[in-house]
Amino acid sequence: MILSSDTNTNRASDKLQLHLNVLQTWLEQWRVKVNNTKSTQITFTTNRIVCPQTTIYNIPIPMKSEVTYLGLHLDQRLTWQAHINAKRQQLKSRVKKYYWLIGQTSQLSVENKLLLYKTILKPIWTYCTELWGCSKPSNTKILQAFQSKTLRLITNAPWYVNNQTLHTDLSIPYINKVISTAAKKSRDRNLNHHNPLIANLYNRALGNQRLRRYWPEDLTE
Repeated sequence: MILSSDTNTNRASDKLQLHLNVLQTWLEQWRVKVNNTKSTQITFTTNRIVCPQTTIYNIPIPMKSEVTYLGLHLDQRLTWQAHINAKRQQLKSRVKKYYWLIGQTSQLSVENKLLLYKTILKPIWTYCTELWGCSKPSNTKILQAFQSKTLRLITNAPWYVNNQTLHTDLSIPYINKVISTAAKKSRDRNLNHHNPLIANLYNRALGNQRLRRYWPEDLTE
């Protein structure tokens, strides 16, 4: 991944193209072939104007409004809505696959059903909570609704048992609590990192927060 940042879209693309030219020379030297159709260019911005298209080997790199990188679904405005929706669909498919083990007709104990939830389902949505946890509450509530629904399925709880009781009795924290805990661990680990560039990511003075959005360090407050 190559990231170019600038307030001017043309300069941002020029910087990116310059590095792509250097990369192209390296690829030719080491005889590495790049699949242009699998390469993607995306502009992260809150404006409607996007950066001019760049090329590699004189072939334009496809431009998209959403990309997947290391399991994260990134949209142009970094709202994380695309990522959360993708994870919700993945969870839906996984529950359908294991319904015979965690559903109402399963002969497994509640303890074993919870173990399946923690080892198979929960890791799907907890991946990189330190980042997508910055999403607005209406997005994170999508995953909270899934967890509440799944706990109700596991316990076969009647309608009059509320979600608070389910989470308390099963010792399952709410989504917001999981996000906050993960963010604190990440902050403590990165603040003591030997690379000062990583530690400085938590220095708010280095950034300009123009939007009313959470930053990763806000999740620890």
